[in-house]
Amino acid sequence: MRYLTAGESHGPQLTTILEGIPAGLPLTAEDINEDLARRQKGHGRGRRMQIEKDKVQILSGVRHGYTLGSPITLVVENNDWKHWTKIMGIEPIAADEMEEVKRKISRPRPGHADLNGAIKYGHRDMRNVLERSSARETTVRVAAGAVAKKLLEQLGIKVVGHVLEIGGIEAASPIYESLEQLAAVTEESPVRCFDKEAEPKMMQAIDDAKQNGDSIGGVVEVIVEGMPVGVGSYVQYDRKLDAKIAAAMISINAFKGVEFGIGFEAARLPGSQVHDEILWNEQEGYTRKTNNLGGFEGGMTNGMPIVVRGVMKPIPTLYKPLKSVDIETKEEFEASIERSDSCAVPAASVVAEAVVAWEVANAIVEQFGQDRLDLIADNVEKMRAYAREF
Repeated sequence: MRYLTAGESHGPQLTTILEGIPAGLPLTAEDINEDLARRQKGHGRGRRMQIEKDKVQILSGVRHGYTLGSPITLVVENNDWKHWTKIMGIEPIAADEMEEVKRKISRPRPGHADLNGAIKYGHRDMRNVLERSSARETTVRVAAGAVAKKLLEQLGIKVVGHVLEIGGIEAASPIYESLEQLAAVTEESPVRCFDKEAEPKMMQAIDDAKQNGDSIGGVVEVIVEGMPVGVGSYVQYDRKLDAKIAAAMISINAFKGVEFGIGFEAARLPGSQVHDEILWNEQEGYTRKTNNLGGFEGGMTNGMPIVVRGVMKPIPTLYKPLKSVDIETKEEFEASIERSDSCAVPAASVVAEAVVAWEVANAIVEQFGQDRLDLIADNVEKMRAYAREF
């Protein structure tokens, strides 16, 4: 499976085309809209979320509620486009209108793609960069992830993302009875946190940052349960599923680090406290005593839950801007301000959930059959049975 996204932050719409989704998957717009709404929530979100009420249109690849196996086109319109039709218009504009209409940006913002992208593509107006590099693009990545989650759901595989840390406020590791409980509790939290004691402290940290014209980051975690053993491969670097998930996580705007299981803590522990002892019982087959490695050994799933965390840096658009240099005059200025959030970590947990779901679903489809959901489901069940009896 693969997908491409297209569209600018203030353009008419965002589009993604999904290829390789098997035939026979039940899918409606509401399956996707639920996750689009989740992405827009969260304490610390900015005014853009009050403007955009994201809803998807399914334009191809689905008939009467079921996927056809052909490419699926998903579109999310930008409601704010009506205010940007001249600034972001497709057609050429007259020379005497240029300065008034274009709202040219020549002052790159530290931490953004502005300056690097302008140099790479030769843009003297950095709006040409920031419109595409904006995290608004993650809207349709969440849409793609919602389709992947629907596919995984049919195979008994669940994916849940939540927040572990915001602005240095750490939540206690969640202790929950089921992944459904984790999802239900965090869905009701303004910061998507399971820890009710940490929640108000996180919210206060976000409010303080906003008051100070600053921004804060944090750590999100995604958990996947129900994976069969042996998804991925050890035989080539580019077939390791944990490597693919790591790449997907780091591709999210502002993400700067990824870890599985106990992650970087493993560097400070002896091997006897890191590796997961293997157990066996008649009902489950092989299991692990612990899950320090986050569900992976040798680039393959080992049957334990996948546990992956991502570090999100503070959003670089600040209301007390850092110093920058005007690319036209080379004079020092305070960087330009674009509308932004003081903290997008809760929303980022939804994006992380989506990109992990896509990589997991892609690996499942690739390994267990490509064209029909029913055949994939049969093969997954056969693998589960084989692993139990091995």
